[in-house]
Amino acid sequence: MNFIPVNEPLLNGNEKKYLNQCIETGWISSEGEFVKRLESEFAARVKRKYAIAVCNGTAALDIAVAALGIGKGDEVILPTFTIISCAAAIVNAGATPVLVDCDEFTWNMNIHQIEEKITPKTKGIMVVHIYGLPTDMNPILNLADKYGLKIIEDAAEVHGQTYKNIPCGSFGEISTFSFYANKHITTGEGGMILTDDPNLAEKCRSYRNLCFQPQQRFIHEELGGNYRLSNLQAAVGVAQLERLDEFIARKVKMGQGYHELLSNISGLQLPVPKTDYAINHYWVYGVVLQEEIPFDAKEIMSRLKKQSIGIGTRPFFFPMHQQPVFRKMVLFEGESYPVAERIARRGFYIPSGLALTESQIDQVVLMIKEVLR
Repeated sequence: MNFIPVNEPLLNGNEKKYLNQCIETGWISSEGEFVKRLESEFAARVKRKYAIAVCNGTAALDIAVAALGIGKGDEVILPTFTIISCAAAIVNAGATPVLVDCDEFTWNMNIHQIEEKITPKTKGIMVVHIYGLPTDMNPILNLADKYGLKIIEDAAEVHGQTYKNIPCGSFGEISTFSFYANKHITTGEGGMILTDDPNLAEKCRSYRNLCFQPQQRFIHEELGGNYRLSNLQAAVGVAQLERLDEFIARKVKMGQGYHELLSNISGLQLPVPKTDYAINHYWVYGVVLQEEIPFDAKEIMSRLKKQSIGIGTRPFFFPMHQQPVFRKMVLFEGESYPVAERIARRGFYIPSGLALTESQIDQVVLMIKEVLR
């Protein structure tokens, strides 16, 4: 059976050339020059002063929370509709995640619910840009100024995206990216922390590298971890970064193609193509089944996989307030966020990788029509 995967990266630039340089020189660990190149070039792209490469996006969030001194007794506001890494970083630090629902159209955090969740214990707001469309940042930045809150910007899904022509990843005290295989820029596994604060940057570098002290390597005043990115991974990342504008254009064209072909099918909510502050970059192309469709996302995903041309899909994020692990911790007891609950059960995304072809997009749409028929 033919099958169209949900993601397939493009690795046909300078990836092999740069990897061969690592192997030929013997610089394969985190000490190599490609790590420094990726950090400096990525910082320049995002217009940040400092960049710290790490082993994945989850590590980036953990380190960001630790570097800001967030801990026991603190609260951090974030969307319930996100990946668990965001809430886990707060919980692992001993702090309390405080949730808001998402907007029913953009799927980003509902900015109108944030202020009512601020208490004297609130230390910060974790903003998570969802599926390629940025969160409306100005109202959040105004709240942060008003209440003296820190901003952690999770920009894992918006490589190269801008908010009112300002790069995503440049907002707040600290921002994070992921370079997982399905991102615009991939290193297989990998991540980046960015900040304009030299003290925060130094803390992040220390936490990344077991908190070794420059004066004497094996004496430690704090506990860090081994969150380093290898030179091999960074070599792939540098090659990918060289093509980011090309990748963005490809993603936008792909999303617009899907939108044109799917917009005449009843029963589907499609991603917002643009807002007054950004054009959707379609990190993934998500679809939400309207109530008139008599089955949920799990069912349509199963049916698409079994078609004559199998279609790879992924479910939407499952809300934080309904995660079993957090319920065992007696977090979010009695809380309900209806938009996130609905789209988590009726939303899924279809093949969106950079290697996807126009003919494959046509086939995906054809199979969706077959299933809905």
